[in-house]
Amino acid sequence: MHFGHKKLYIDGELREAASGKTFDVICPGDETVIATIAWAGKEDTEQALESAQRGFKAWSVLPLESRKEWMTKLRAGILEKRDYLRHAISHEMGKVWAGTDEDLTSISNSLQYYATEMESRGDTDIPDREGTHTHRLISQPVGVTVAFLAYNFPLLNLGFKLGPALAAGCSIIIKPSEFSPLSAYIIGEICHEIGFPAGVVTVICGDVQDVGIPLCESTIPRLITMIGSTETAQKLIRQSSATSLKRFSMECGGNAPFIVFEDADLEQAINLGVALKVGNSGQICVAPNRFYIHESVIDAFTEGMEARFRTTSIGFGKEENPDMGPLTNRASVLKVDDIVKEAQTQGAELVFGGSELDRPGYYYEPTVLRLNDPEASVLQREIFGPVAIIVPFSTREEVIALANETDSGLVSYVFTGSQETMDFFARELEFGEVQLNGVKYDIYLPHGGIKNSGFGVDCSPYALDDYLIRKRVSQAITL
Repeated sequence: MHFGHKKLYIDGELREAASGKTFDVICPGDETVIATIAWAGKEDTEQALESAQRGFKAWSVLPLESRKEWMTKLRAGILEKRDYLRHAISHEMGKVWAGTDEDLTSISNSLQYYATEMESRGDTDIPDREGTHTHRLISQPVGVTVAFLAYNFPLLNLGFKLGPALAAGCSIIIKPSEFSPLSAYIIGEICHEIGFPAGVVTVICGDVQDVGIPLCESTIPRLITMIGSTETAQKLIRQSSATSLKRFSMECGGNAPFIVFEDADLEQAINLGVALKVGNSGQICVAPNRFYIHESVIDAFTEGMEARFRTTSIGFGKEENPDMGPLTNRASVLKVDDIVKEAQTQGAELVFGGSELDRPGYYYEPTVLRLNDPEASVLQREIFGPVAIIVPFSTREEVIALANETDSGLVSYVFTGSQETMDFFARELEFGEVQLNGVKYDIYLPHGGIKNSGFGVDCSPYALDDYLIRKRVSQAITL
């Protein structure tokens, strides 16, 4: 399937790059070119920033009811092209067909949720202790927002930023990953088709030197938000702080522990562990990295994961309907394979998998490794692929120390039949999210990390705080 040529969306218009440059979008399922996109340069970036500034000035003073109407219209336009967008996601990153629905549902839900949620953000009165003044806290949009997005959930990631930005009254420049830019460019097309106010939404992609760095170094953006790696976040913060102080909201990678006690529902833990490693081919920031399994059930758990991985079908496309698709690019395959080999040099036993598939595309087998050394350095690497490294533990004191022994702090998982154990780990785990005996994500639930996994929040009412400033207005009482 070929999606043709897609243009930049700047100042309400679809346009070619000023330089005329284009970029091929490669399908990781079969390594074919599925689209070309206009590839922005510095001139395009400057125009994007200037138009976003104009767009912000108009959008920020628009009544909330009018902003809601536009968000509803955009949501309708997205849903009208639901299947087209799902095919784009499937082809640009190899996601299985069922998985593409999560992206579409997420961006749709975000636009609907924040259009309503913003209604509750009214002024707040602060009592004056001496009775000499009145005080109000008013919320206003922070300004032009730049959103750098990871490749793994093209429209889910976009929706997490687009919904709260538009509801708050910010304009937003969307910089998708070069590995999955197609669906974001289609969102630009939809904005153009419905006549969305110019400059409020911008979609551009290009080289770091021509797009990424100029976006950060400009004094126009007031918020830089990102979904990606910790290393990328550090670069963006350094680049953005050189010319002006800006606000940051960063959702970075994780090193999630998956802890299973002897009194856990083992079948449930295996099913969820497999789902999180096979889903999106393990390319999920919340996917478990380190499987800490109690020594009394580690054999059964390992055998269960191996059995499930052996029956996992691998392929691409709606017609083939596999359980797991490819990784998104060649570099990901090389990284995952390097981690598997590194684990083996550090004493890990290869239980199953451990190889790239011999076929066109970027496929890697679901892999189970068993490692007895809990201090092995490979356990500090985020895998971002379908690999489970299983490590035994004996006591909760031992495993809490192992789980927290990381600079990352996004999400953690605990499976146990003991409420007292759950309460203990809820307190002691140093992660932004603690999932107990299950997994739950939704637009109304806050998602964010601590430590090197970032700051700020995606989803929930708290996400709006990143896009709003609070202004105190104090007025003297005239007697």
